[in-house]
Amino acid sequence: MAASVRQDLTQLMNSSGSHKDLSGKYRQILEKALQLPGPEQLEALKAFVEAMVNENVSLVISRQLLSDFCTHLPSLPDGIAKEIYHFTLEKIQPRVISFEEQVASIRQHLATIYEKEEDWRNAAQVLVGIPLETGQKQYNVDYKLETYLKIARLYLEDDDPVQAEAYINRASLLQNESTNEQLQIHYKVCYARVLDYRRKFIEAAQRYNELSYKTIVHESERMEALKHALHCTILASAGQQRSRMLATLFKDERCQQLAAYGILEKMYLDRIIRGNQLQEFAAMLMPHQKATTGDGSSILDRAVIEHNLLSASKLYNNITFEELGALLEIPAAKAEKIASQMITEGRMNGFIDQIDGIVHFESNKSREALPTWDKQIQSLCFQVNNLLEKISQTSPDWTAQAMEAQMAQ
Repeated sequence: MAASVRQDLTQLMNSSGSHKDLSGKYRQILEKALQLPGPEQLEALKAFVEAMVNENVSLVISRQLLSDFCTHLPSLPDGIAKEIYHFTLEKIQPRVISFEEQVASIRQHLATIYEKEEDWRNAAQVLVGIPLETGQKQYNVDYKLETYLKIARLYLEDDDPVQAEAYINRASLLQNESTNEQLQIHYKVCYARVLDYRRKFIEAAQRYNELSYKTIVHESERMEALKHALHCTILASAGQQRSRMLATLFKDERCQQLAAYGILEKMYLDRIIRGNQLQEFAAMLMPHQKATTGDGSSILDRAVIEHNLLSASKLYNNITFEELGALLEIPAAKAEKIASQMITEGRMNGFIDQIDGIVHFESNKSREALPTWDKQIQSLCFQVNNLLEKISQTSPDWTAQAMEAQMAQ
């Protein structure tokens, strides 16, 4: 039967007639091919593709028929459809400029099949092949934005945040041009996820928190965004930015419904957190958030050590490395290294005395206390001086006697 389809196609390619008549006959052959059983169907459809890309067939006809052909393929079994898609892309390649629209459609369908199979990388790479910026066809902004976001999402699923970031950056250039609110939300979600995967936790937390207030998003998804905001804030490096984000979340009553609220409360109140208090929270983290840092500790361990160190700086004026290590439940050398890094980066005020093995903490309040005290004394002296001048003007005799008595003492 496949041979019969091939024979019909050969005869039709060598015949003449109007575009309308020829298109109708090609459609009949396509319908015939689609009715064939498995292997026969596959061979017949391949023959149809070869005929459509043949230069003897008018481009007007072949474009329309290939578009029709693409609409039928999603209804076929995925295995057959996938083989046909790859075969079609291979045959079209020499004339790809003439069939850009059809190629884009094929690639979208093929990516959907790979996505069903959870073959994220191949799904992404198939979509990358659509010439969104370099082709002759002008794609609208929403189509390009949606495709870039899909590619970024697929690379994230494949644990490749570097490639995902490259495509979310392309989407960033388009998102302001789109008026599609749903796409805008998808962009914000994808961007937050990229930041999360790239371990830019405080930036990710800010994006997730923003999403948690979007009324267009379903309430359950808003709470999910808030949960991610909380998790990213806890994992972020200690410092002023994280302190501000902790305050924002602690004041948000919705956070009290979240399982990680206990950790949030301890961090906001600058309480020391012990390792055994983290097991439940660690189980909630996503795989990429459980990664280890250069020194072998987990991202969570590092974040909590930095938090505890910052908390210690508010409890003590100074502490030895040995005592600090015991407090943080880490070796003294590691405690010294982390303290040194935080002081150098301006995330903690203080200095290290390596000779005596002591870290000295300076709070913002202690730094500001002396200048403030000086100003208060200066103000008091100025007011006393003004008072004396007024007394002198009102009672010069009494003032003179008082000055003489003071001098005599």
